[in-house]
Amino acid sequence: MDRDKPGVLDFFAGSGLVGLALAPYFNLLWANDVCPKKAWVYEANFGLEKFHLASVTSINGRDLPQAALSWASFPCQDLSLAGKTGGLEASRSGLVWQWLRVTDEMQSRPRLLAAENVTGLVSKNQGQWYRTLHKAIASRGYRLGAMLLDAAIFLPQSRPRIFVVAVRKTATIPSSVLDSGPNWLHSKAIVRAAQGLDDWLWFKAPKPGPRVLKLSDLVDFKAPCFEEDKNRKILSLISPQHRLRLQNSDLLVVPGYKRVRNGRQVLELRFDETAGCLRTPQGGSSRQFLLIRREFSWQARLLTAQETLRLMGAPESFRLPQNYNQGYKAMGDAVATPVCSFLAEHILQPLAAEAES
Repeated sequence: MDRDKPGVLDFFAGSGLVGLALAPYFNLLWANDVCPKKAWVYEANFGLEKFHLASVTSINGRDLPQAALSWASFPCQDLSLAGKTGGLEASRSGLVWQWLRVTDEMQSRPRLLAAENVTGLVSKNQGQWYRTLHKAIASRGYRLGAMLLDAAIFLPQSRPRIFVVAVRKTATIPSSVLDSGPNWLHSKAIVRAAQGLDDWLWFKAPKPGPRVLKLSDLVDFKAPCFEEDKNRKILSLISPQHRLRLQNSDLLVVPGYKRVRNGRQVLELRFDETAGCLRTPQGGSSRQFLLIRREFSWQARLLTAQETLRLMGAPESFRLPQNYNQGYKAMGDAVATPVCSFLAEHILQPLAAEAES
């Protein structure tokens, strides 16, 4: 334990990638998740000394250690564009209110709060879901703002996510993290949601340079592809337009997801050396396919679990379950590590280092 680092509590910790990414900047004091399968992944990589397996509804804030930062990657199902979009009052995404309840019960509320979720938090429902959350956090004595960061900045995976950062009103905010208005971190949806809100902060950070890493750099070209019949069936789902692009492409690997378009199932491909957003493997449309160039033909297969790990920026030594779906889910539910590291380096750690009045 590095006692010189500020402490962090990791709610909805899943497989532990947030704690891994924050480790150079913060000292993990406590982590929590309700899923036993994710707890197995967490234990396999970090042990269970600081992990608490339980629903957030059963946690009492008075039992938690005091920390500078409380992080919550709360469930996205009710905010996702692919879900039922029930909002923050629905059963899963509504667990964010339990996180705030626990915060209220602590002897001293953390200096910093951080929450992560899908873009629907700010883009759906005319931004009201975010505005409701913003006002609830501000009423607890915080100033805060939301940012959009895409894992594709650092990794060959399209994974845009909203990051909400709140700092106690008594804290000094260094000029290095604060802007006078919107910048590259703020989408149009964020700007709309922020209109008229009190205690809003426009955070800033240096914009990273162009990404060098490509999808083909992470793919295991030796992994087995489908048998001939299944391969033919998958290739038959490609639309004529994408089939033509595939024929004219010089790429070595092309990712795709099954979609239903005009009542017909198709395999939609991307041709930008970037994988689509990893999801939890609940059904066939949630699993991402790869088309691998084999001399004069294309062979299809699913992403391997190890490739999902690489697409999240986890180390090669990170242990995943042998079961494919469980391994895929462990990464599909996680937060990309380079994004968390970037946020910690440029915003969270500078905020934690300043004194309070």
